[in-house]
Amino acid sequence: MGIITQLGQTLFEKVMPHGMTIAQFSVLNNFVRLKPESRAPAELARAFQVTKATMTSTLQRLEAKGLVSIAADPNDGRAKRVRITDAGIAMRHACIANLQPRLAQVATKLRPELIAQMLPLLVEIRQIMDQNR
Repeated sequence: MGIITQLGQTLFEKVMPHGMTIAQFSVLNNFVRLKPESRAPAELARAFQVTKATMTSTLQRLEAKGLVSIAADPNDGRAKRVRITDAGIAMRHACIANLQPRLAQVATKLRPELIAQMLPLLVEIRQIMDQNR
């Protein structure tokens, strides 16, 4: 699984626009998929199982690119809230569009029945690992 992950990350980052990393894309994708108004950096760090410092670094890079905005929490001046920008949503869509041809290429090499057999097992492995994190 580790080798597959490494190869997938290398492929992913090779086709990403504007130097996007998988970590940066993952944050943007999380916002688009879950549609939260805003998230706290600590909440994102927990969701991605990284340290707050690691998440802060990722968020600062996204903010520098104009893909998220970071502002003081109106309910707690010591805390921050992160929002995805319209440019961030557009970037997430561009990343998906860049990835589509590569995924289609991989999919043509795998038999549909093999994928159908693997998916339930992969879902089960993910659930077991998620319960034991």
